[in-house]
Parts: sequence; C-alpha cells; structure tokens
Amino acid sequence: MNNYLTSTIFRKVLASLSGLFLVTFLVGHLVGNLQLFIPGVQGQTQFNKYALFMTTNPVVQALSIITYSAILLHIFITLFLVIQSRRARPVGYAVSNGNDSSGWSSRNMAILGTVLLFFLVIHLKSFWYKMHFGEMPYQYLSDGTKIKDLYQVTTSAFQNPFYTFFYVFCMGALSLHLKHGVESAIQTVGLRIPSYEKLFKYAAIAVAFSIPAIFASIPVYLYFTNI
Repeated sequence: MNNYLTSTIFRKVLASLSGLFLVTFLVGHLVGNLQLFIPGVQGQTQFNKYALFMTTNPVVQALSIITYSAILLHIFITLFLVIQSRRARPVGYAVSNGNDSSGWSSRNMAILGTVLLFFLVIHLKSFWYKMHFGEMPYQYLSDGTKIKDLYQVTTSAFQNPFYTFFYVFCMGALSLHLKHGVESAIQTVGLRIPSYEKLFKYAAIAVAFSIPAIFASIPVYLYFTNI
C-alpha cells in the first residue's frame, strides 16, 4: 500500500482526478459567467448578486477552498511528473497510446500548463483579488442596498483589446490542454472501456472545445457591445 501511495501511477491518478474535478469547476464557473450576456441593468444586478452569493455563502466558500487545493495539487503533481518523465522518457502525465502521444498538445502540456498558470495569476489579480481586497465600485439597488459592482469591473476590463485578446488566446491554450488532459485522465482512472471508447473520445473533444469557446465568447461579446 505504501509503495502504491508513493508510486508514479498513484500520482497520475491524483493528477487525473484533480484535473477532472477542475473541469466540473469550469462548468460551474461558466454557468455563472453566462449572466454577463444579459444586457442592461438586469444583467448588472443579476451578475453582482451572483458574485455576492459566491463570496459570502459558507458552502461556496468551503467549495472554494477545495477548488484552490485541487488547483495547487494539480499544478505540483503535474510539474513533478513532467520533470520525472523528462528524466525517464518523453510521455505526459497520463498513460496514453502511441497515436495520442504524437499530438502537439500531448508533447507540450508543460508549455500549455505554464500559459494557463500565468493566465490564472492575472485573472485572479484582475477579478478575485480586487473583489476581496481591492477598491471596488458599488451598485445601489432599488431598495437602497449597496453591493460591489463586479459587473462594472469585468466589462471595463474587457474594453481593453489587449486583455480581451490575451483572454481569448489563453482559452485556446485551455482547449488544447483539455483535449489531451481529459482523454488521458479518462484512461488513467480506468474509464477507457473499449465499447465506449468513441463515446468518451467525442465527449472529451466536446468538453475541450465547447467550454473554452463559450468562455472566450464572453469577453468578445462585452468588447463589441461596449465600444
């Protein structure tokens, strides 16, 4: 048992499970961000109430701690596995067949991961840090309640064409990262059953392209609707 807990296989399973958990987080985060498509004061109010709920609800706060822990776990384990694999053989952090390893994304997961880590730092500084610790504008509701106006911060940020381009570019990196990562994770945790192999492959492709594409559409929409 101790040998398994210190083995490369166990680390790959942890990397895969943490990665799959983060995919579910992305879906939830995306659902919340879709409120940015709602125009006018209604969209502003709904998004700001959503942001208030996400930063004050104790259950969400507990889930946030789990999410941050999963991000750190995923980063450290995959970084360790990349270093380990480069010392041994050029294979990514999950078991893959020869055809899968020939893909660009599978050979450059470290580069994609670095891009996404840089994006995460910038993204958290621009929104999460400002929401919790920075100076924020406020929205006054019809009943006189004052709430932080994250909607204004977000729409203002995406009036910068360079930031908007950076965001869209990083979503492209996320798509490539997910394409190989989800397929590898499915195989690593033993879900790659031959009779369902095509189904899982198409599901991985759908996840890899749909989630980043919808995320990328939000800043593009905000940029062009507010210029």
